[in-house]
Amino acid sequence: MAVSYKHSVSLETEKCKGCTTCLKRCPTEAIRIRDGRAVIRADRCIDCGECIKVCPYKAKKATHDPLCCIGDYKYPVALPAPSLYGQFDRLDNIGYIIRGLKDLGFSDVFEVASAAELVSAYTRLYIKREDVKKPVISSACPAIVRMISTNYPCLLDQVMPILPPMDIAAYLARKKVKELHPELKDEDIGIIFISPCPAKVSYVKNDFAGERNYIDATISVRDVYFALLDVMKKREDEPLEATEAGIIGISWATAGGESTAIFNTSYLAADGIENCIRVLDQIDNSEITDLEFVELNACDGGCVGGAMTVTNPFIAQARLQALKRYLPVSPNRPASEWIPEEFFNKNIIEYNPYNLLSDDKNEAHRMMNEIQNIAKNLPMIDCGSCGAPTCMAFAEDIVKGETTADECTVIMRMLFHEYLKQHKDEAALNKIRGKRGMETKTEDKKE
Repeated sequence: MAVSYKHSVSLETEKCKGCTTCLKRCPTEAIRIRDGRAVIRADRCIDCGECIKVCPYKAKKATHDPLCCIGDYKYPVALPAPSLYGQFDRLDNIGYIIRGLKDLGFSDVFEVASAAELVSAYTRLYIKREDVKKPVISSACPAIVRMISTNYPCLLDQVMPILPPMDIAAYLARKKVKELHPELKDEDIGIIFISPCPAKVSYVKNDFAGERNYIDATISVRDVYFALLDVMKKREDEPLEATEAGIIGISWATAGGESTAIFNTSYLAADGIENCIRVLDQIDNSEITDLEFVELNACDGGCVGGAMTVTNPFIAQARLQALKRYLPVSPNRPASEWIPEEFFNKNIIEYNPYNLLSDDKNEAHRMMNEIQNIAKNLPMIDCGSCGAPTCMAFAEDIVKGETTADECTVIMRMLFHEYLKQHKDEAALNKIRGKRGMETKTEDKKE
């Protein structure tokens, strides 16, 4: 993994208590406890945000652009993720949010949900092709795509080769602005994505869309939500903005929404990073072969469960369900056999293993044998007290020189008890010897 990878999950060391909660929940074993504080290993982190959600001390956070970045552009355009709509209670019209975003300072709004409908339309065509390896895996969740690129090299060619909806929305938004305002320069236009999770922030930071990365900044759903609460209340009786999204696009915010939009029953939808890993393992082991499409969402409930949202994901899911009653199925034109070249992801996903022990095969083999030998002498209870998530990870850290065997509290406790027992036996023996010596001296005096 390139050292230049830009992460959006960071640690506030002063808040960390070294409680090991994040250590046990990190899906890629990217966290260690060193000197009583958590340490995030950049080569393993996929920015899923799981540590942010579970940290009881709020020591993990997602870094993103501030809401005030709107003022950096002459013509800022908002790209709201459909998960934003599920944050508001009793919302019966998306127009309130679109109008509210313009009140916050955005010149225009382009809904990511409308771009999602285009992706769904193309997906329906793509999975019908005979030359495509099945099941096709959605490329919408950056955390899942990064997980595949680091752990599942055999699945790389099964990832959907189209850009995620936020990239397509950014492309279409910039194109629309240039057509309406040809007087504007590129630097005048600011395409700002409203993100529900840190994985999407990292996706933008690292230019995974290459030259087609039209997103200039990413702000959080949380920040926008609190800012909208006030402006949406002030103008409740005025005409609303029209939404360009339908049921299909809005459904992308929740687990299973993308899958149902392909109008095909041969699919699987899983949410929660641990569940997704189990599904990827089964696909990798050829245990799942009778499906055409697999949708995987790293967050519980889908994007509504992102670490940068506000509402409980299941409540947000229910709110979106109610909101969709007022919407058409899809107001966007269906995709044809011709798809704009800019929609495809030409940056082929490369295999970047984070668990590579050494570039030299012989050295890697030697290190693996050493890891296995050390692991045989460990308790294998994965308690986390050593600062590693598992005993096997601890053995690997020892071989890599990152820690020492005496950090295992279980072994050290056993050695301590043996030491005490040994010295206790020696003390008892010395006591007996001393008593016998006193008796001998007494007998000598009597004689």
